[in-house]
Amino acid sequence: MDQKLTLLQLNESIKDTLSDAFPTTVWVVAEVSEMKENRTGHCYLELIEKEGNSIIARSRATIWSYTFRMLKPYFETSTGQQFSEGIKILVQVTVEYHPVYGLSLNIKDIDPVYTVGDMALQRKEIINRLQTEGIFDMNKELELPLVPQKIAIISSATAAGFQDFMNQLNSNEFEFKFYTKLFEATMQGAETVPSIINALERIFEYEHFFDAVVIIRGGGATADLSSFDDYDLAFNITQFPLPVITGIGHEKDDTIIDLVAHTRMKTPTAVAEFLITGVARFYERLLDMETEIIQFARNTIDEEQNRLERIATGLNFSVTEFINEKQTRLTKMGNELQQNVSQFSFKKKYEINNIKHDLESAVSLWFVETKNRMEQKRRILKRVAGATLLKESAVLVHFKDLITSKSRKMIFREEEKIHINENSVRLLNPENILKRGYSLTLKNGEILKSASQLNINDEIETRFNDGKVKSKIIKK
Repeated sequence: MDQKLTLLQLNESIKDTLSDAFPTTVWVVAEVSEMKENRTGHCYLELIEKEGNSIIARSRATIWSYTFRMLKPYFETSTGQQFSEGIKILVQVTVEYHPVYGLSLNIKDIDPVYTVGDMALQRKEIINRLQTEGIFDMNKELELPLVPQKIAIISSATAAGFQDFMNQLNSNEFEFKFYTKLFEATMQGAETVPSIINALERIFEYEHFFDAVVIIRGGGATADLSSFDDYDLAFNITQFPLPVITGIGHEKDDTIIDLVAHTRMKTPTAVAEFLITGVARFYERLLDMETEIIQFARNTIDEEQNRLERIATGLNFSVTEFINEKQTRLTKMGNELQQNVSQFSFKKKYEINNIKHDLESAVSLWFVETKNRMEQKRRILKRVAGATLLKESAVLVHFKDLITSKSRKMIFREEEKIHINENSVRLLNPENILKRGYSLTLKNGEILKSASQLNINDEIETRFNDGKVKSKIIKK
């Protein structure tokens, strides 16, 4: 049987073998997939190697605090890139194997030149990809409005660059008014890309309201700019339906989103000045147009005034001649009209007198005839009314006698009923009942009608015709 080893013996053997195989440090190329710094300053990483989208190798790595304090600022200063997840690095490591914790790489040194080269390569690949896809200049092809005054801003609310932008925009010497809306986003760190893309998606909902989108941040370390060299963020900007203006606050290099944006300015203040200048140019153009229009109007008025004066002179002569001719004609027509009106008036006056005489005769005859007919109808109506009154009077007397007779009979019957009821009430009077030998039994002032209402030791009161007694129940 083969020799048996304990797990510890096996792990110790692996450790010795690895120590023999890697007695000194080695340089390793890998990508940082996870990174965690604890409160004591130690940095724990997970290194991977990819082939396409598949991970083909993985290992834990450690940078102890005393080394990490030197390597991190050295790397970030040299590369302008944060030491964070997702970057490729060339590191010097020792291979260590612990019987309990397994294989681990202890990082001793880092070569920032490799990362700079890899970043430049990635940046070039992203630019080539955007150009190959034919979308690199899509946002530049959009037309910026002549007067962009409704601005969607992507920035951090607390960023100094945002405050500088707003102060510059709102305090412009021309007192131009701009409408601005902040769509807040994280402008550095791992959340920068998804945060800005989310802000673009929110602005897209109000696409028809805004004129342009401004992406701004204040100045900062070059390491903070790596998030702006991202393909997904650049893709979203190229596809955005509004012109995008960037003011990242870094004058040395253009980020990829600076390259694909419609307009790139160096600082947030420069973006504000660009917008103000654009409106100022349009305003100056309006002033020039106003001057041209006023001058054109004045020239046109002068020409038309001279033309009207010439027309007025010719018209004055023509009107005078026309008036004289028409005045002569009207005088002649007036005389003829006056003569015709006099003849017509005399004729109509004679006709009206004849009509008046005929009308008076007809009215007099109609009045006499109408009066006679009315008198005849009055006599007939008087006779008919007298006969009707006599008839109705006889009917009323008949009804009066009938009502009187029926009333007396009804009163007699009711009186009989009253006498009967009085006798009944007198017979049912408790006093009369008591006089006939009956008695009333009460408990607490209430009349008892059943023995079930009584209990042993209850006190009762018995009323007779000539008095009352009190008793106690001793048996049921």
